[in-house]
Amino acid sequence: MNVALKTLWALAALAAVLGMRASVAAQGTTDEAAIRAIVADQVVAWDAGDGTRFARRVSPEASFTNLFGMVMYGDVAFKERHSEILSTFYKGTRKKHAVRRIRFVTPDVAIVDIDNEVHGVTTMPAGIVVPPDGVLKTQLMEVFVRRNGEWWVEAYHNVDVKPGAKPR
Repeated sequence: MNVALKTLWALAALAAVLGMRASVAAQGTTDEAAIRAIVADQVVAWDAGDGTRFARRVSPEASFTNLFGMVMYGDVAFKERHSEILSTFYKGTRKKHAVRRIRFVTPDVAIVDIDNEVHGVTTMPAGIVVPPDGVLKTQLMEVFVRRNGEWWVEAYHNVDVKPGAKPR
């Protein structure tokens, strides 16, 4: 094969790789936007006190660990627990989510780290201290899985930020 033909093949291969990367990047942007929209809708649902809507994108087999260390499984348990807390000690509170990072471990699995704040907290069950400013801060990790073109929460793990803890 002459040098010109080798160069042409090398350029074609490079163009194909770059095209694939651009396609993957575009796909990642679309997927990230879809996940961010679900996280944003969780805030809207929380602020409305709507546990059913809050659980809308939770998969039927999801695992859920709350900041009390309670572990539950399934979308029904998730919906019931959030309906309960949004009608009791979190009633009337407002949520703020700041997505810290979205990491796609595969094209169909994403780990989402969220700085979470619940504003307007006045009482909490035993074990969680009500902050003087009424803002409960937690670190929330949600694992999303794409099924049939839609993103679903498969794992939801929430821990409270201890006084003096600094994020890295």
